[in-house]
Amino acid sequence: MSNVFSKAVLKKSFTLLSVAVTLGCASAGAAQAADTPVAIGISGWTGFAPLTLADKAGIFKKNGLDVTLKMVPQQSRHLAIASGSLQCAATTVETYLTWNAAGVPIKQIVQLDKSYGADGIAVRQGINKISDLKGKTISVDAPGTSSYFLLAWMLDKNGMTMKDVKLATLGPDAAAHAFIAGQNDAAVTYEPYLSSIRQSPDKGKILATTLQYPMVMDTLGCTPAFLEKNPAAAQALVNSYFDALAMIKQDPDKSNEIMGAAVKETGKQFAEESSYLRWQDLDQNKKFFGGEITSFSKEAATLLTQMKILRKTPDISTLFDPQYVNNATVAK
Repeated sequence: MSNVFSKAVLKKSFTLLSVAVTLGCASAGAAQAADTPVAIGISGWTGFAPLTLADKAGIFKKNGLDVTLKMVPQQSRHLAIASGSLQCAATTVETYLTWNAAGVPIKQIVQLDKSYGADGIAVRQGINKISDLKGKTISVDAPGTSSYFLLAWMLDKNGMTMKDVKLATLGPDAAAHAFIAGQNDAAVTYEPYLSSIRQSPDKGKILATTLQYPMVMDTLGCTPAFLEKNPAAAQALVNSYFDALAMIKQDPDKSNEIMGAAVKETGKQFAEESSYLRWQDLDQNKKFFGGEITSFSKEAATLLTQMKILRKTPDISTLFDPQYVNNATVAK
């Protein structure tokens, strides 16, 4: 055997060995993810729909994940995390402040969406500005939820506090239904429930949304213990989210049908509702974790402290981990 031939055989053998090692590592990573059940707490909020798509379209499975999506109300999602029945959850950015301050540590690993009119407050005719809400009864979810924070944020920006209004505690779905039924002066809710009010103009109108008050944004977070033990699964979760966005872009009709079916809507209905928000792609995520999350969290902490919902502000730098976004792969 010539030296040239020997070197060629050796080079080919080394290349094959390298490929085998690479594939073996990839397979090991997928197996590690598949062997680790991941329970994620969500709601019917339209912004979380790419997670539903990743589940129903087999994207999670393709990326070696065994994911269970659980519908858990926002105000009790952290309790499910504390009990161990959830390893991850999707919620609004400011909520992580209260959860961590309450002794339920959870880190944000990917931004899901920003609301562009998908959250808002509906009012009766005759109420034309935020200051007109003084003394009025408003249906809104419990303290510690995004709806409650949205109302507080809007009032604060107009020189008012929650003490200036009367509150009727109702979840987003119930608040919308009660408003349409003629109960209370106003209601705070979000999509898909906000659109039910849009479609009932005889009952009232939308006074303000996140178009005027851009402060609702959602992320997916997991417990530090889960992230430490399952880095491959955490990375696969983030990759799966971006894969779902790629599917929405490539096949919007099919994607909307799947996401709409999860909330008992047609694809057309879902497409209309989702137009009021923006799912966040990789570049937007990098910008978010590069500074936006810190600045917003500081402002949110100030308001939450004034409301006495937050008594001690946790170290904001411990509330997120950008490595999964920075290492994410995006389907072409």
